[in-house]
Amino acid sequence: MARLSQRMVALGTARSEIREAFAFAQARAAVVGPENVDDFSIGNPSVPAPPSVAETIHRLVDEIDPVALHGYTPAQGAPDVRQALAEDLNGRFGTSYDKDCLYLTVGAAASLCCCLSAMGCEGDEFITFAPYFPEYKVFVESAGGKLIAVPADIEDFQIDFAAFEQALSPNTKAVIINTPNNPTGVVYSRKTVEKLGRMLEDKSREYGHTIYLISDEPYREISYADEPLPWVPSYYANTLICYSYSKSLSLPGQRIGYVLVPRTVEDFDLVYAAIAGAGRALGYVCAPALFQLVAARCAGQTADISIYKKNRDVLLNALREMGYTCAQPDGAFYLFPRTPEPDAKAFCEKAKAYDLVLVPGDSFGCPGHVRISYCVPTEQILRALPKFRKLADDYGL
Repeated sequence: MARLSQRMVALGTARSEIREAFAFAQARAAVVGPENVDDFSIGNPSVPAPPSVAETIHRLVDEIDPVALHGYTPAQGAPDVRQALAEDLNGRFGTSYDKDCLYLTVGAAASLCCCLSAMGCEGDEFITFAPYFPEYKVFVESAGGKLIAVPADIEDFQIDFAAFEQALSPNTKAVIINTPNNPTGVVYSRKTVEKLGRMLEDKSREYGHTIYLISDEPYREISYADEPLPWVPSYYANTLICYSYSKSLSLPGQRIGYVLVPRTVEDFDLVYAAIAGAGRALGYVCAPALFQLVAARCAGQTADISIYKKNRDVLLNALREMGYTCAQPDGAFYLFPRTPEPDAKAFCEKAKAYDLVLVPGDSFGCPGHVRISYCVPTEQILRALPKFRKLADDYGL
């Protein structure tokens, strides 16, 4: 019998609840027809990339020598691309970043893995806030750390600072936040980010070592809040940004993103070197060359976010009218309503009877809730509303 890492075998054979729900929807659609299955399981952008993306790709293919266009770049990304991305951030957030603050990656997942592997030492703890993207646990443990999840404040999904303070310890290496959030769609307020920054400064002094803040921001541009989202490094100097163009430009399959290391980070040179070393060790060097150039030329643009806002408004208002309880989602493209019974998995099974496919909140660290991914055609939402109504009636809402 092959001698293999049993942990990796377990990871390869245990599918996530998101993927399980998506696989069920695909199988069911093959039986009853896709028009009869309303699948809200997966966060795959339904809004096409802006026309500038295709135009840029055509122009690059026509104008740049193929050998250069498809060749290797430096491990951390092409210098002119990194400089263009830095200047885009500077223009939007009033910062002064340069190309050497950026390490280009194969999407936000690679950015997170690079940061965690760069920091992770034996005995380190990484704190995040429920509900959280389930792969955080995989990424942290693969970096040799332990993930500590602070329980959710289910009223508004802002940070429960009393519970957070209890979770902090001298072993805390970093805190991971995700705003706008997957799975709730909630945006952290400026008040929340300010308080988080102050607490991390105080605890870093108390423990005698830096606690880093990792801000996972693939949904940064998908925001419907009245005020601009707080730029997290402005409130805490030791912040690393993990970003992806998968959602903002609707390019999930192209896998292009970055780690931003502001020069305000303590021991900047060492931190950046560790991230580059982690990229080398993990094999995340030289992000896709063509889409490095696309990102540089389309930085700051977005797909048509108004479509997601319309979807949110239609679905959120209808569910609340039916009696479901849901925190206000001011970003991303997810709703995270409470389920009418404590067992969210049982609720999702009942939803399947109506060919309505949802994801239970248990794997996000928040039982009693369900994630609804509304990055689907608006027509699908309208078609699914009677099914949500039947479910509500089943529970006497």
